[in-house]
Amino acid sequence: MAIPERFLDELLARTDLVDLVSESVRLTKKGNSYWGCCPFHSEKTPSFHVVPDRQIYKCFGCGKGGGAINYVMELENLTFREAVEVLAKRAGMEVPQTGGPSENLRQRREKLLEINRQAARTFHSWLYAPQGQEGLAYLQKRGLSRGTITRFGLGFAPDSWDALISEMSRQGYDKRDLLDAGLAVSNKDGRIYDRFRNRVMFPIIDVRGNVIGFGGRVMDDSTPKYLNSPDTLVYNKSRNVFALNVAKKSKADRVILTEGYMDTISLHQAGFDSAVASLGTALTEEHAQLLSRYFKQAIIAYDGDGAGVAAAQRAIPLLEKAGLKVRVLRVTGAKDPDEFIKSYGREAFAKLLDQSENQVDYRLEQLRRKFNLEDDTQKVAFLQEAAQMLAGLRSAVEREIYGGHAAQTAGVTPETMAQEINRALKNRLRREKKQQERRELTPAKNLQPKARELRYGNIRSARAEEGVLRLVMLDPGLLSQTKGLTGEEFSSPLLGRVFELLRKRGEEGLSLQLAALAEELSGEEMSHMAQVAARPESAAHAAQAMEDYISVIRRESLLRGKSGEDELLLAAQKRYQEKKAYMEDKP
Repeated sequence: MAIPERFLDELLARTDLVDLVSESVRLTKKGNSYWGCCPFHSEKTPSFHVVPDRQIYKCFGCGKGGGAINYVMELENLTFREAVEVLAKRAGMEVPQTGGPSENLRQRREKLLEINRQAARTFHSWLYAPQGQEGLAYLQKRGLSRGTITRFGLGFAPDSWDALISEMSRQGYDKRDLLDAGLAVSNKDGRIYDRFRNRVMFPIIDVRGNVIGFGGRVMDDSTPKYLNSPDTLVYNKSRNVFALNVAKKSKADRVILTEGYMDTISLHQAGFDSAVASLGTALTEEHAQLLSRYFKQAIIAYDGDGAGVAAAQRAIPLLEKAGLKVRVLRVTGAKDPDEFIKSYGREAFAKLLDQSENQVDYRLEQLRRKFNLEDDTQKVAFLQEAAQMLAGLRSAVEREIYGGHAAQTAGVTPETMAQEINRALKNRLRREKKQQERRELTPAKNLQPKARELRYGNIRSARAEEGVLRLVMLDPGLLSQTKGLTGEEFSSPLLGRVFELLRKRGEEGLSLQLAALAEELSGEEMSHMAQVAARPESAAHAAQAMEDYISVIRRESLLRGKSGEDELLLAAQKRYQEKKAYMEDKP
C-alpha cells in the first residue's frame, strides 16, 4: 500500500512552500504571491511563481510546476517516496512503513545502495592487500597521499573473474543483486562475472553521501581505459557529478570542471576543494543545473588538446544557460592542471585560476583558429561568424567590448565591427519577433498544454473543466455543487481524472490541494495542473461560475455525442437553459 493519505495531508500542512523554496531561491513578494529566478533552468528575469494560498509553484519559462513534494523531487532528482522522506525529516515527522510496489521499490533502492557501500569497502581493503599492490603503486606514483586515498574511498579490483562476486556472496548477496547494481555482467551464455577487474576503483558518491556507482582505471593496455557503472536504479551518469559531495562544502563560489577523476582528486589534494568531473560522458544540461545550485561561477579546466577544446565549447552554453558565469583555464607549460601543480606549485596554479579567460574571448580565439586572417575572404568570414556569436550577448556593453576584441584581431575598425554586430542583432530580433507574432496569432495554442500527449480536443469544454477544478481547489465546499457530474463527461482525460481524484478525496475528508496529488500525476501532468491552478479565479460569484462551467461541460459533452441518449441529462440541460433565460428576462 502507498503512504497513508492523511499522513501526506499532515506533512503538506506542516510544509510552507514559500519557506521551502526560499532555501534554494531568492524570492520577492509581489502582491499575494512570490517571484524568483527558476532553479530548474537559466533565466535573468524571474518567471518562477509561488502561490502561497494554493501552495503551488509554476515557472512560466520552463513550464515546471507542482507542490512541495514535486519541488523536492525535481530539485534533488528523487523518487516520490524519497522526497516525502526529505520533507518528513524537515518537519520532524516519521514516514510510516508501508507495503506494496512503492515500498518494494524503496527497499530495492536501499538494497542496491547497501551493496555499493559494501563493495566500496571491499575494494578499499583490497588496495592495501597483496593483490592491490599495483593499484596502490599507481596512486602513489600520481602523488596521492594516504589521507586523500581514504578521503575519496579509492580502492582496487583484483585481476580476477569473480573476486567481488565471491566476497559479496560471503556477505549474503547473490549474483543477481550484483547484476542489478552494475557490479557484475552476464555474457550471452548466461555466465556472470565481475564487471571491474584489474582496475583502480573510484567510488561515485551522490550529494547525500550514498555510493551510487563506480569508475575504474585499468592497470594494463586493456580497453576501455576507464570503465564506469551502467545506469541503474540508483545511478544516472547524466545527473550526477564526481566529487560534488565534497565540493559542495567548499567556501569557494566557483566550481572547477576537470576531465576526469584523477584531475579532480589531485586538485582537492592541492587545496582546490571545489573541483568536480562529469562521469564518463560530456557535460549535460542536468549537470549544469546541478552545479548551479551550489556555485555562481564555473572555470573549465579541460585539457588543451582538440578533444578538450571541443568539450569546453559544448560545455560553455550549457553552463551559461544554467546561470553560471563561465571562464576557461588556459594551462601553459603543462598538459593538465595536475602536471602544472607538480611543476610550478599550488600558488602558481591559484594565480592561473584568477587569470582564467573569459568564455567570450576563449570562443573568439577558437573561432580565429579556424580562419587564415591573411586571406581577405577568410577574414570576412571570421568577422561575420564572430558577429553572429556576439549578437547573442545580452548586454550592449559586452557586445561593444568583445566586438572591439574581434576587430583588433582581424585588423578592422571597432565601428565597422559594431555595424556588423548590429546587423546580425537586428536579424536575430526580427526572427524572434516573427516567431512571437506567429504565437500570438494562434491564441488557441497558448491555451493548450505544452506536452503533446495532454493536448485538448475541445478547448471550450476544457476551459470550463479547468474552472471547475480551480473552484473546487479554491473552495472545497463547492464540491457538493458538482453532484452528478462525472469525469467521463470531461473532454480532457487528464482533467477528468483529476476531478475524480479530488471528488474521492473530498468524500474521504482529505485535502483538495493540488500538491496532494503528487504521487498520482506524472511530472508533465503536475506541471500543467499547476498552470491551471495558478490562473486567476474569483471566489466572489463562485456558485454561479460553477453552475456555468458545468453547463458548458454538459453541453459540449452532448454535442460530442457521448451522452446523446441520456434523456435525463437532456432534460436537466433544458431546465437549466429555461431557468437562465427566465432570470435574465426578469426585471
